[in-house]
Amino acid sequence: MRRRPAEKREIEPDRKYQNALIQKFINYVMRQGKKTIAEKVVYGAFDIIEKEAKQDPVEIFNLAMQNATPLVEVRSRRV
Repeated sequence: MRRRPAEKREIEPDRKYQNALIQKFINYVMRQGKKTIAEKVVYGAFDIIEKEAKQDPVEIFNLAMQNATPLVEVRSRRV
């Protein structure tokens, strides 16, 4: 007998910017469960962006994510 399907967990927003997308990116950067190191890497990159570009790093991150996402979804078709 199979168990019930696993529930989708909702991703909590990150501590510093209160943004769920940034938290998802931190989770993607994380290796072997070391979340604090991943946070240091991401927040350090945001500090560099803020220092170099003199703009809000969250806006630049959101723009970069929009540029990286595909515009059209490609679906497979059975022939």
